[in-house]
Parts: sequence; C-alpha cells; structure tokens
Amino acid sequence: MVLAAGRTDSLHAAEALEKLCRSYWPPLYSYIRRQGYAPSDAQDLTQAFFAKLLKKNFWARADPQQGRFRSFLLTALRNFLSDERDWVRTAKRGGGASIISFEEHASEERFQEGLAHNVSSEHQFDRQWASTVLEQARAKLRQECIDSGKSALYERVPLLGGETEGGYESVSQELGMSVSAIKSAVSRLRERYGDLVREEVAHTVASPAEVEGEVRHLLTVIGS
Repeated sequence: MVLAAGRTDSLHAAEALEKLCRSYWPPLYSYIRRQGYAPSDAQDLTQAFFAKLLKKNFWARADPQQGRFRSFLLTALRNFLSDERDWVRTAKRGGGASIISFEEHASEERFQEGLAHNVSSEHQFDRQWASTVLEQARAKLRQECIDSGKSALYERVPLLGGETEGGYESVSQELGMSVSAIKSAVSRLRERYGDLVREEVAHTVASPAEVEGEVRHLLTVIGS
C-alpha cells in the first residue's frame, strides 16, 4: 500500500494514500498532542504532515528493506515537528484542503485514554499504532463474518481470549448451536483473527522474519 501510494502513475495511488492517512492518523495525532499542542493545533499539524508527505512524494522513498514502517513514519514526524512553523502558517483551519476527514472527538478520546497510562510520547505512539493494527484486523474479520453469515458469533466473542459473556451455554442457546460447536467456532475465529493481525503487521515490516517480533511488541505495549 505504501509503495502504491508512492507511484504517481498508479491508478490505485490516491486510494492507497487515503487509506494510509486514515489508518495512521490516531497514533500521529496522539504523538503531536503529547508535545503540548492543543487539539485544534494537533489536528492542523497532522493534516500539514500528510500534506507535506504528499507534496514531496514521501511514500516513494519508503524502502521496505529499511525496517519497520512504524519507526520510519515516527522519524518523519519528529523531523517535521522540528521545523513545523512554516507549515503551521499554511495549514491553519480553513487555510488549506484537508487530506482526509477528521473524527476529532474520537481521536481526542483515544489520546486522553493514553494519558491515563502515564507513558512516554513514543510509548503512546506505539500503543495507538497497535490499536490501529488490531482495529484493521477486526474490521476485516467482521466483514468476513458478515459475508459468511457468522456476524452474530463475531459480536459475542472476545477475540483476545476469555470466555464469552454468559458462558458458552448462553451463546449456544442464542445461536442454536451445541456448546462443542460454539467452542470450535470460537477457536477458529480467534485463529483467523491472529492470522489477520499478522497479515496487517506483515505490511509494515521489512521481512516475514520480523512479523512475530513486531506482533509481540505491539501486544506488549497495548497491554502495558
């Protein structure tokens, strides 16, 4: 997706760029807020950051052999913030076109939740990044369940472990399935979720050998 966004001749470049911006807005916004900027200024800076990446075709320089996209993007953001004054002047509210629509309250709520953990800006960035990866995997799994007629099961299953609310017997009665069938279905659903998480992570690292390590890191930071 990053490489597609960097190819100006690609028919999918615009779509890939929008998805990248929408996906990785929350961790970038949270990081900027942790630098002491007000919500409105953090929104402007996040938009300005994406505008700069678009103008300079930043995505074309994203080399998959150079490591994790997570680190690559955070480094670019730090560099941008160190020289942000000119960009702020041209990206104030109403001063330019938005790259993507912005769910201000949702992003601010996620930022405030991160503050409760009393962690560094970098750690909160990683937490928000992990949340983004898991959300993308959940969205894909939910769509798969809808397409296969299993949306009711999806809504009742805690994907990261633990027993369903009310126990398997309750779910069994609701869905008209035996308890053993429910347990098997839940196991398959969680296994598929794990596969989708790994697929998402695989897009952000240099090689398949790095996937498991990145997954472990993201699960660690999101639970800390």
